[in-house]
Amino acid sequence: MNAWVRDWLQAFAITAVIEALVAVPLLARADPHLGRRLGAVLLVNLATHPLVWFLFPGLSAPYPLRVALSEAWALAAETAGYCIVWPNLRRRAFTISFLANAASFIIGLLVHR
Repeated sequence: MNAWVRDWLQAFAITAVIEALVAVPLLARADPHLGRRLGAVLLVNLATHPLVWFLFPGLSAPYPLRVALSEAWALAAETAGYCIVWPNLRRRAFTISFLANAASFIIGLLVHR
């Protein structure tokens, strides 16, 4: 396995754990089933994280813009994913996605340093 993929797997695991710790409890009002909540969080992260890791860094744009675009992508796509699973979430889906992504972004910056 090359280093890039290994690094992504490590980053994905950290992101998935952090976002699950934030989002799974916040989704409890939407769904009492822990497994379904955890599965949805992992699924939306699996849908977004590879693009954040592999696509956005390759854009020919300044670093702050690439970061902003990748985080906006993750926020929008994960919000949409939560709304697909739980249509009644609406604005709460955005809030949950925002809090989970903010936590993983901040902790990721701290771990990277």
